[in-house]
Amino acid sequence: MPKQKTHKGVAKRVRVTAKGKVKRSRKAFTGHLMSGRNAKRRRRLRAGGVLPKAEAKAIKAALGM
Repeated sequence: MPKQKTHKGVAKRVRVTAKGKVKRSRKAFTGHLMSGRNAKRRRRLRAGGVLPKAEAKAIKAALGM
């Protein structure tokens, strides 16, 4: 049976912590058209975050974990 390959697109965007949580480096909707959004929203979008358990399961499968 062949080995499972790591999904490189996911590997570049997320990290798995020592406890097994999945952290993302950036949020969606931050590529362009940011001038129309208020400063508070832009600040919140800057931060990364920990993904929910339901999403983390699929991400880990894509990473081969």
